[in-house]
Amino acid sequence: MTGSSNTLPALQLAAVTVGYEPGQPVVADANFELQAGEIVVLLGASGCGKSTLLRAIAGLEPVQSGRILMSGEDVTDVPTHRRGCGMVFQDAQLFANRSVARNIAYGLEVQRVPECERRRRVTELLELVGLPQVGERQVSQLSGGQAQRVALARALAPRPRIMLLDEPFSALDRALRERLSVEVRDILRGQGTAAVHVTHDWEEARTVGDRIVEIRDRVLHPQTA
Repeated sequence: MTGSSNTLPALQLAAVTVGYEPGQPVVADANFELQAGEIVVLLGASGCGKSTLLRAIAGLEPVQSGRILMSGEDVTDVPTHRRGCGMVFQDAQLFANRSVARNIAYGLEVQRVPECERRRRVTELLELVGLPQVGERQVSQLSGGQAQRVALARALAPRPRIMLLDEPFSALDRALRERLSVEVRDILRGQGTAAVHVTHDWEEARTVGDRIVEIRDRVLHPQTA
């Protein structure tokens, strides 16, 4: 699902170069657009720079050159917490001292959303990710697949303008990874959330993405999903 030609891209990278040392780029001169409601997969081998580029989009890594725009706004120098991105990592990174429901509510609490509205949104998201009965559980009681669903729900709760997923299934077994790939794709599409999904797995990329962009030799190579 892609946005119309009259809609500004949800995300645009304009000649973005990222790296840790001057003159030694990890990804060089990256150009691509993510349309509203679209899922783009960054695909590549370990160490190719896909996670570094994702972190730059989130504001967790500085860019050496180029611009990052979200809905036409230049966010290249905007702090992470003001970019409006949701993030899901490989290890879920849930808050151990919070219940499932309070994990999901975290971003809403930061936004000072009223309690009654927070509860409605948490209930809605627990239903959405297929875990309606686990809100009061501690996160230590969750399976790996459940933890990733909760992490997704937490990231979706504040209604981010872009979702960023950094190899969220790589620690799971193959069968669960395949099932969650389909579920997460359907959830993102159902919510109309634009997303960048990082993986090294071709099958996962084909399942999740509307488009695939492969990173090889520090350069982005668009593929056909």
